[in-house]
Amino acid sequence: MGVFTFEDEINSPVAPATLYKALVTDADNVIPKALDSFKSVENVEGNGGPGTIKKITFLEDGETKFVLHKIESIDEANLGYSYSVVGGAALPDTAEKITFDSKLVAGPNGGSAGKLTVKYETKGDAEPNQDELKTGKAKADALFKAIEAYLLAHPDYN
Repeated sequence: MGVFTFEDEINSPVAPATLYKALVTDADNVIPKALDSFKSVENVEGNGGPGTIKKITFLEDGETKFVLHKIESIDEANLGYSYSVVGGAALPDTAEKITFDSKLVAGPNGGSAGKLTVKYETKGDAEPNQDELKTGKAKADALFKAIEAYLLAHPDYN
């Protein structure tokens, strides 16, 4: 098994606590509202805390797909969250799992700075496919920006 690590940062005009709530604690409600393509989020194992596996169902290219998302850790006090993609459409055949460790901190002008570390664990000696990585990053960025846009359009969200 190979482990490949990538780091990324993203900024948002939304305050860290509000963004964290929308991305983590209230994500099951916010994501389907922010993106029409997301149809449902359901717990298939666990109670919402670490170890919980969620099935996220969405529409892509006219086809219903899903992803299995396992919560690794939740650190509300420090606005940290870690989850792994463990199955479904977002997990390439060459990957065992893909773990995302994120943390929000105060950014400029009352906004947020998001720090993300991605650990891509491959099966055997496989290496991540660069096109799949670019596509995955574009989809993650689009999700983040859609949630940000939802929050900006709903300033009463809290």
